[in-house]
Amino acid sequence: MKHVQALTQLGPHPVGSDAIDLALQYVLAAAENIKKTAHWEVDVQVELFHAKTGANRLVSGLFKGKTLVYSDLNHIILRILPKYASEAEENAILVSSHIDTVFSTEGAGDCSSCVGVMLELARGISQWAHGFKNAIIFLFNTGEEEGLNGAHSFITQHPWSRTICIAIDLEAMGVGGKSGIFQAGPHPFAIENFALAAKYPSGHIVAQDLFSSGVIKSATDFQVYKEVAGLSGLDFAYTDNSGVYHTKNDKLEFLKSGSLQHLGENMLAFLLQIAPTSHLPKGKAMREEEKSGHDNAVFFDILGTYMIVYNQRFASILHNSVIMQSLLIWVTSLLMGGYPAAISLVLSSLSAILMLVFSISFSVLVAFILPQISSSPVPYVGNPWLVVGLFAAPALIGALIGQHFGYLVLQMYLSNVYSKKKQLSSVVQAELVKLEAERWLFKAGFIQWLVLLILGHYYKIGSSYMALFWLVPPAFACKFLFRTFNSNPSRLPRPLKLATLLTGMAVPIIISAGTFIRLAATLIGIVVRFDRNPGSTPEWLGNIIIAVFVAVIICFTLIYVLSYVHLSGAKRTIILATSVLVGLSLILILSGIVPPFTEDNGRAVNVVHVVDTTGSYGNKQDPTSYISLFSTTPGKLTKEVEQIKEGFSCGRDKVVDFVTFFVKYGCRTHEDTKGGWSDTDIPALHVESDTKGDERITQFQLIRKFLYVGVCRANQVVELFSTVSQEIVVREARLEDCWEVAETHCSSFFPEYSFTLDFVLRIDRLVAMLSGFSMPPNGCKRTCLVAVIGSSGDGTFCFGSEDFKIGGFDGKFSLIENMLLGY
Repeated sequence: MKHVQALTQLGPHPVGSDAIDLALQYVLAAAENIKKTAHWEVDVQVELFHAKTGANRLVSGLFKGKTLVYSDLNHIILRILPKYASEAEENAILVSSHIDTVFSTEGAGDCSSCVGVMLELARGISQWAHGFKNAIIFLFNTGEEEGLNGAHSFITQHPWSRTICIAIDLEAMGVGGKSGIFQAGPHPFAIENFALAAKYPSGHIVAQDLFSSGVIKSATDFQVYKEVAGLSGLDFAYTDNSGVYHTKNDKLEFLKSGSLQHLGENMLAFLLQIAPTSHLPKGKAMREEEKSGHDNAVFFDILGTYMIVYNQRFASILHNSVIMQSLLIWVTSLLMGGYPAAISLVLSSLSAILMLVFSISFSVLVAFILPQISSSPVPYVGNPWLVVGLFAAPALIGALIGQHFGYLVLQMYLSNVYSKKKQLSSVVQAELVKLEAERWLFKAGFIQWLVLLILGHYYKIGSSYMALFWLVPPAFACKFLFRTFNSNPSRLPRPLKLATLLTGMAVPIIISAGTFIRLAATLIGIVVRFDRNPGSTPEWLGNIIIAVFVAVIICFTLIYVLSYVHLSGAKRTIILATSVLVGLSLILILSGIVPPFTEDNGRAVNVVHVVDTTGSYGNKQDPTSYISLFSTTPGKLTKEVEQIKEGFSCGRDKVVDFVTFFVKYGCRTHEDTKGGWSDTDIPALHVESDTKGDERITQFQLIRKFLYVGVCRANQVVELFSTVSQEIVVREARLEDCWEVAETHCSSFFPEYSFTLDFVLRIDRLVAMLSGFSMPPNGCKRTCLVAVIGSSGDGTFCFGSEDFKIGGFDGKFSLIENMLLGY
């Protein structure tokens, strides 16, 4: 925890800040210390890598269709390998995470926790790597939060990247909890060895399916390693408290040492498992595997103790076998049962449909009501347990009512069928009708899970394993139950029915309960950042998504249990208890006893100082300045405005267009917004075109103003350059330009430096004099400019002729590429 504490004490450290430099220095010092204390047979190489300018364009995911340009990124790279195994230099395992944070948080979870774990892993590996056959590269990159640029710059620019066979990325979408695998592959080598070695394995392919489908709007460096470098591997993430992700509440006090220990122990065991092997998959094998898809892994853990892994080829065989046997049993059963069995099947399927419709309707009704009665349309963010009373309880009531309607219809039909059997007394017939109706309601669960299995198998969805577990164990339990029923239907013991039910439900509940709970918690966390274009989505939409998710889970998992409720006499008790729970939850929200947000789980609010400028260079148009307040969490900002008391007015009358996103609903104020900036600091923005289709393409000119009040303008020579050739770009000087720019100008901008080439650098004074430049009588403060030539020819650019004159001087000028004397 000491590493995490040291990094979080720096506060937010995004790229470009002074804090990120301090964070890099800390990690570099820790890496150097690991090098000093390493085993004498282990070679530890530490490098501060400075990435050059690059462009990152991904073809999928969150940044699809966007070109992200980056420069001046710094990374700490630590390579550990045995001194006496030359082959280790050519085969490496990459462990990667990012040091930088977003501007609003100290980043305890995302991802100082990952950096801390990596440093401790490197310290441990440095003592045991003498027996390895592969190198291990620890990459502490920056630029991830700006669009995965850190990983991209390393993969495309550093020579060690060509030796990597497997990539492991450590991430966080929350603070604390288990760090689980949510992406693996495409080659199964990494996940198979992790399952063998990890002490407390955690991971589900369900998360991978959701992430790859785009339901979760996020991206990690693993995408770069997989898409750009063609690597395979694992992607880990913390997901607890996902509501604090990228907010000020991503802080150290929420992070438990057990979370770091869990990830560290699993990762250490995994690295010790694969580093000594000489059979790491190569990039070519991974690309072939990704194309075929036959050996893509299906993986899931059981209570965080065991992990099951099997490939897609085996999954296809298993699914085909279960589907064919199920269809065979159903066809045989219908042929033997005849017309009554077919009608009963249809009516039982109708009960399952009614169950789903009523459940979703009841839950969605509450979702629509919440924005009308609560100060926030998402009042459960601060207290996620409210979801049980607000959505799960109504969904359960609806499911029970819907199934009961189907049960009544099915009972009426079966009563008509059994009434034709004269040999049975009316009492026995009535009892048999109830039991037969109950049996068909139970079978309706088989139908719905069989349909899901067929669809999942057809589309090759890895999460189909859940349908398998919810279909097969209950089917065996049902078979045992019905054998008892057929042997002596009038004496079927109720305790045996309950025991059989619990036996059939135990396995699927153990396999899937934790996954469903984590998914619900993740969805609640996503609601905090749901409205990416504030005001563009209805306030109730996030509620609808959670309500539907909860209702579907209730219907599909409780269909077996609820089929027994109709004969147990507990139906009224269940409806009454859940109704009280719904009412109590609504009362807590209406009364304000349970606030929608807390200090630790608040809404995401953005405050932006906007300077709106239009026109072109030289036009005297005054820019307008205001403070924009908006939130990606659904709901009005009324309470926030009341608390701030800065004259904000809210509404939808003025849309703020930030090009990459827009604000349809927000608040703004013009009070005290003139300070902290100057007209001369604001560039002129001229939009040439703005095309909105499948992709938005905006072309604009950003023209920096150099005309200051009481300050002279750049000389005429520099102004003429842009008219002579578009290849000459005039810009403000940087320190490195001062070898070509006269000391008289640069010393006023960089007074702490001295420039010795005085005579050579004063040539620009001659150019200025010949051009007729004169100083105003009251003097001026000069703006240091350089003109940079973008020519890719021989490095020299010429313009002018005997007819070309500047002031009283005529002739031809020859300028060296990337250099020009100026003001």
